[in-house]
Amino acid sequence: MASTVQKFLAELIGSFILVFFGTASVVLVLLVNGGIGIEAITMADWIAIGLAFGLALTVAIYALGPISGAHFNPAVTIGLWAGKKFPTSDLPTYIIAQFVGSIIASAVLLLMAGTQIASTTGALGSVGDVAGIGMGGVFIAEFLGTALLMYCIMAAAVDGKAKDAALSIGLVLAGIVVAIGGFSGCGVNPSRVFAPMLMNTLVGTAAPWELFPVYLIAPILGAIVAVYLYDYLAVSE
Repeated sequence: MASTVQKFLAELIGSFILVFFGTASVVLVLLVNGGIGIEAITMADWIAIGLAFGLALTVAIYALGPISGAHFNPAVTIGLWAGKKFPTSDLPTYIIAQFVGSIIASAVLLLMAGTQIASTTGALGSVGDVAGIGMGGVFIAEFLGTALLMYCIMAAAVDGKAKDAALSIGLVLAGIVVAIGGFSGCGVNPSRVFAPMLMNTLVGTAAPWELFPVYLIAPILGAIVAVYLYDYLAVSE
């Protein structure tokens, strides 16, 4: 069994992989588009971004899943804990590791891209009310996106019903990004949302902090609902 330190490092590294490669794809798309805002990302762009996030998650799960269970998302960790599938003693370790890994990823991306690029794109992979649907619409998108992801994790990884959990979960995340990216920027992960916002703020770029409570609460609630829904439906199997 992995030690607490090993689990911490696994969650930190996995979160780094997911956030760095996923949000780097957002920044690259914006640079190709001339440094415009995320509102102008096209459907084809979202497909590419979705694949970047999905493949990054797949690789991270393959590499680090046996060590920590490959959460890489505070909403997933809290959802499993709320469903009594994760010990309270490990909760702080995982959540701190996920936020630290995500922040390091955004910091490295900032160093690589430069503050001027960060300010002109206004992103660094950040999120926001892309479609102008309001906080209610963003909440629904983030809630449903995270619920679908969590349900897949329950079926594929926790209960082991999928032959290849890593690929299944990665593909689901890719599909979620494509489906809701144009509405909310597709956070479905509080640490993935927090880190780019923090880096944008540090370089003086506007970040939608007023929306952060939505990107925090909606994914957590979505994950918890998915865990309990899966448990309820699994009883009849």
